[in-house]
Amino acid sequence: MLVDPAHWAGRRVLVTGHTGFKGVWLSLWLREMGAEVTGLALAQEEPSLFSQAALGNLIDHVVGDIRDAGLVDDVIARARPQTVFHLAAQPLVRLSYDCPRETFATNVVGTVNVLDACRRVEGLDAIVAVTSDKCYENREWVWPYRESDPMGGHDPYSASKGAAELAISAYRNSFFDAPGSPLLASVRAGNVIGGGDWAKDRLVPDIVRAIIEHRSVQIRAPKAIRPWQHVLEALGGYILIAQHLALGERWAASAWNFGPAAQDTRPVDWIVRKMIDRWGQGSFEIDDAPQRHEAHLLKLDCTKAYSELGWRPAFDLARTIDWIVDWHKQVDQGADALQLTRKQILNYMALFDAALTQGSNQ
Repeated sequence: MLVDPAHWAGRRVLVTGHTGFKGVWLSLWLREMGAEVTGLALAQEEPSLFSQAALGNLIDHVVGDIRDAGLVDDVIARARPQTVFHLAAQPLVRLSYDCPRETFATNVVGTVNVLDACRRVEGLDAIVAVTSDKCYENREWVWPYRESDPMGGHDPYSASKGAAELAISAYRNSFFDAPGSPLLASVRAGNVIGGGDWAKDRLVPDIVRAIIEHRSVQIRAPKAIRPWQHVLEALGGYILIAQHLALGERWAASAWNFGPAAQDTRPVDWIVRKMIDRWGQGSFEIDDAPQRHEAHLLKLDCTKAYSELGWRPAFDLARTIDWIVDWHKQVDQGADALQLTRKQILNYMALFDAALTQGSNQ
């Protein structure tokens, strides 16, 4: 199966977390295919891709907190979605040390609020709940994690994502398993990166800000290894899963990993050097101050997505860096962020279709 624009044309879709980096890219891709998108999220923090791309003018934009169960019920009842993508979250490991209660409340209780509201929506057939590659009990070993590996988490963020996965599994088995009920999948992506990410305390936005402001990039844990991938690679997997769920294919209602090819699981300093080289300017320094715990080695096994879904990355990490730098340099020089993002989405759709077709012929 390829991404099918005809499936999405006129389809009512709810995206939680649509003001965030990944949520904006997903909402714009869905709009490009003709979907009627409602977004529910906290107000964006500026600067933001949401504002740069003027997404609020293209969708039904609702500001609200998923920890408010009554609000979630009202928004979902009004939107009457046929597909739900749940992305809203507290997404940062380091912030979770400062705000553990908020992290657990948003990532676990907020997820439960969304899923519970979905129980009462007529015509809803597909729910894709986004968690994280950090949901696994990370033993810092060289083997990549499979969907069947135990949930865990050293820090509040990782633990909250593992707990969210348990809640999703419970709802799938308890409420979304009867004939005629919506089908529910969870998706776990690697470290997604791309143009328009302005989040604080994340590597690529930190690099971009430092280069634009003509100062040295401060990096910690330069040898920490992560499964880096362009945001569109993960979103393509989410969209494929949603299409299969909407067709009533119960095998898709499970957990899925979406990560890069093995050779693109790289250390932090590789990303920094590549971005500086591609931009043509910049420098970096190692921040050797004591740091709170963050995993140093994390890999995902995506065999299931390859073999059962037919998904595969459309390009490598070097091209990902090219697209990120091109996006930020052009926007910094005055380019229209919405049109540039739409152009990258359309270009990616063609590459993704080609990758899926090639994979199905192997």
